[in-house]
Amino acid sequence: MSSRLQQYGWNDRFAALFSERAGAGRLPARVVLEHTHIYRVATETGEVLARVSGRLRHRAEERADFPAVGDWVVLEPVDDGDARIHAVLPRFSRFSRRAAGDVTEEQVVAANIDVVFLVAGLDRDFNPRRLERYLVVAWESGATPVILLNKADLVDAPERFAAEAEAIAPGVNVHVVSARRPETLDAVRPYLGIGRTAALLGSSGVGKSTIVNRLVGFDLLRTQDVRLTDSRGRHTSTARQMVLLESGGILIDTPGMRELQLWESGDGGGDAFGDIEQLASSCRFRDCRHLQEPGCAVQAALEAGALPAERLASFHKLAAEREHQARQVDARAMLEDKRRAKVMGKALHKRLKEKGAK
Repeated sequence: MSSRLQQYGWNDRFAALFSERAGAGRLPARVVLEHTHIYRVATETGEVLARVSGRLRHRAEERADFPAVGDWVVLEPVDDGDARIHAVLPRFSRFSRRAAGDVTEEQVVAANIDVVFLVAGLDRDFNPRRLERYLVVAWESGATPVILLNKADLVDAPERFAAEAEAIAPGVNVHVVSARRPETLDAVRPYLGIGRTAALLGSSGVGKSTIVNRLVGFDLLRTQDVRLTDSRGRHTSTARQMVLLESGGILIDTPGMRELQLWESGDGGGDAFGDIEQLASSCRFRDCRHLQEPGCAVQAALEAGALPAERLASFHKLAAEREHQARQVDARAMLEDKRRAKVMGKALHKRLKEKGAK
């Protein structure tokens, strides 16, 4: 395979997956930009526009079955018009959230990522509780989370924020950077080796696109100043997109998220609350909910001042949100099963009726 696809992260794992699904005239490609119903994909000869095939659209049972930025796909080139995407190769990692709105549906933000850069601004937007939420989803993605505290030039003691971030993210690397001082981003470059993919995630106005521009070396992505009144951004990035670095790394910039609703994956938050999970292993009861149960090691740590009340409250809040999400997903699955059974029943009844009429 060409070195061009290797620059986009192509390797033996994806080559094996592609060979199982490839047909005559089909090519591997990676999704680099996602818009509504249309994608820009990178092939070994260049970038082209593509749409999902009718068969893929028909077989897709949910939103997550459609391509996302970072996905490797099976592509059929077309002489006149957009190429067609026939299949999405299995993902080894994916950063997902619950789709905005009332629909209980998974939205894949970025796929096949090695590192998740969680970007927080050190202006008035730094929020440890929001960072905990991002950490939960980052650990679930299968990628390695790294925290970037941007806008260090705006505060007198950035190390104070770094210490706070390290306290809620044990084992996670934390880097204090400033997009206005490109030399501080040298700490980020080692994560971006040849063919490695990193996604930048964070709320609006934290400087994700500016960081990308500094790493690229020129203003590739459009940026805007944040509002002075509340330090919030204006959604300069409106679509997820992939950027190649000269060093060989790959960056995925994402629009700022005003809300990040969890998507249930079954592991309860993983290492995001590893300190609480470690304490929980000493609780008297295995199913302890760390509320008012006797012999609760978590509550004992809280009373001793070894565990901040805000962190435990965040743990309980996210756990409750997970349980609610799981119930909604189960209810939706039951409704979908009933719908399919009804459709199959009608089809069978029609077939038997036609057979009896012959």
